[in-house]
Amino acid sequence: MEKLTIKAYALKHKLSIFNVMKMVKSGKLKTIEAYEEGKEVRYIILDDATEEEVKASIVPLKERESATLRQELQELRREVEALKKRVEHLTH
Repeated sequence: MEKLTIKAYALKHKLSIFNVMKMVKSGKLKTIEAYEEGKEVRYIILDDATEEEVKASIVPLKERESATLRQELQELRREVEALKKRVEHLTH
């Protein structure tokens, strides 16, 4: 059984600390609390089932970028069509 701090878990999965905290508070990730040097530290307990679930729910950056690029391409195509119509209207 391996345990990681929230920051280390975020770095491992390339997530923001905020998103990891949301998963902890929603109960998606199992945690334990320990006191070290007078401070309360939360550790995320790693197990295979939870890791697979988390990996499946993370949208890879490439997919997010390509979806954004597709949207931008569609918008540009609409703008080009509108400009073509406007040029056609002005030339006639």
